Amino acid sequence: MSWATGLMVYLVIWWTILFAVLPLGVKRVENPGRGQDPGAPERPQLLRKAVITSIVAAVLWVGFYFLHQADFFSFRDVLK
Repeated sequence: MSWATGLMVYLVIWWTILFAVLPLGVKRVENPGRGQDPGAPERPQLLRKAVITSIVAAVLWVGFYFLHQADFFSFRDVLK
């Protein structure tokens, strides 16, 4: 696997995990002001969620890398 392929796999995993982590710990605003969406989170904690996403994505990517290097699965066999 080239470094570009590895980076693209990591980014796909990262975005997938981000969308799974975003709703965690969200509290709605009790009294929204004028022009404020009542469904908007009070404290979204995006930096914390980005760090969690990066750590989980790195662990999953390492697992993918080892499975790929061990030839546990191969897309080349599908094309034959």
